[in-house]
Amino acid sequence: MFTGIVEELGEVVAVADLPDAARVTIAGPLVTSDAKHGDSISVNGVCLTVVDVAGGAFTADVMRETLTRSSLAKLAEGDKVNLERAAAVGQRLGGHIVQGHVDGTGVVLAREKAEHWEVVHIGLPPALARYVVEKGSITVDGVSLTVVAVSENEFSVSLIPTTLELTTLGRRAPGDHVNLEVDVLAKYVERLAAPHFEGVHPRADHRAEETR
Repeated sequence: MFTGIVEELGEVVAVADLPDAARVTIAGPLVTSDAKHGDSISVNGVCLTVVDVAGGAFTADVMRETLTRSSLAKLAEGDKVNLERAAAVGQRLGGHIVQGHVDGTGVVLAREKAEHWEVVHIGLPPALARYVVEKGSITVDGVSLTVVAVSENEFSVSLIPTTLELTTLGRRAPGDHVNLEVDVLAKYVERLAAPHFEGVHPRADHRAEETR
């Protein structure tokens, strides 16, 4: 589990194509300072498992499902990426609960600059729109953000100077793809509530059996 608070801006140093997968090596002195084989590191919001650590860089395998659902398929040597180590039990939850399981990608539509912040508009895939609400949480390229406004096909977020400087979101231009992870609580609520909206309680049949 992660919190969506980026620890370090890393750099891709190698990408190797594998059958139905890819192997990436990413430089990140901070996140690798205590990393070992099997640890989880979020890369642009995608939870990857460390397979090797050396010289301030780590290597991870990216399976086909991840390449299909996220923007990691477009990674190239020299690209900057947002990095975060898995949250430690007992630490402060600075952002929100982030699994590192990307739900899909959005496209940066526009940027509006203000004196002290910047508003970024991002295209919202129709399948994810119902999980995004005004003032709710969303993860964009691994960054925990608060939704400013939302419609059926886009949402906007405000970025403070720290986010603009220390994450990839300060570099994303209109047309760029970003990884999106909606609030997992919304998905669980929908799953649990669905039978009620369908007029069928998940335990109704069981209780009926008990009364016969």
